[in-house]
Amino acid sequence: MKPITFNDNTVQRVYNDYINRCTNFLKGLPNEDKEECLMEINSYIFEYLEANKEVDQMNSLLNILERLGAPEVTLKEFVASKKLNQAVKTFNPVFIVQALYLNIKNGIIYSILSILFFIIFALPILVILKLIYPKSVGCFVGDHSLYFGVIDEHANTVEVLGNGFIPVVILMGIFLYYAIILTLKFKNTKKKNK
Repeated sequence: MKPITFNDNTVQRVYNDYINRCTNFLKGLPNEDKEECLMEINSYIFEYLEANKEVDQMNSLLNILERLGAPEVTLKEFVASKKLNQAVKTFNPVFIVQALYLNIKNGIIYSILSILFFIIFALPILVILKLIYPKSVGCFVGDHSLYFGVIDEHANTVEVLGNGFIPVVILMGIFLYYAIILTLKFKNTKKKNK
C-alpha cells in the first residue's frame, strides 16, 4: 500500500498514526488480507480528501477518520471474518479458537460453538482418566440417571460402555470437531450471501 503524503507535518502525523493503529490491529492476519484492508481504508481516506479539496486538509482528514471510527472498533468484524475464513480453510485448531473468540460477541451460535470446542479439549482428558481410573470413568447408568465422565466408584451405577468408552470418546471428538467446522462454513457462506 502506498501511503498518502501530505504537505503539513501535523496532518501527516495524524494520518500515519491512524494507519499504524490499523496495521497493529491487523497484525494477526495473513499479509494479503492485511494489505487488502489497508488499501481499502487508504482508498476511503483518499477519495474523501479528493472530494473535499476546498476544505482544510486537517479538517477533512479528521472528518473521514471520525466517520471510519477507531480501528479497534471498526476493524473488529473484518478481522473476525478473516480469521473465520482462515480457520475454515486450514482446519487449524488455533485459528478456530481465535475465530470463535473474536466472533463470540456476534451471537449465540458462536457461544454454543465455543462450548463445543471446550468439550473437544475435555474429551482427551477423559480418555487419559479412563486409562488411570477405569472403574471411575465411563458412561454409567443408575436409578433414573445417566452419567458420562468421572463418577464416584461407590455410586449405585453400572458402567455401560466398558472398554468401548475410549473409542466412543474419540469418535465424539472427531464428530464435534467436524460439526464445528461445517457450522462455521455454513455460517460463513450465509454471511457472504447477504
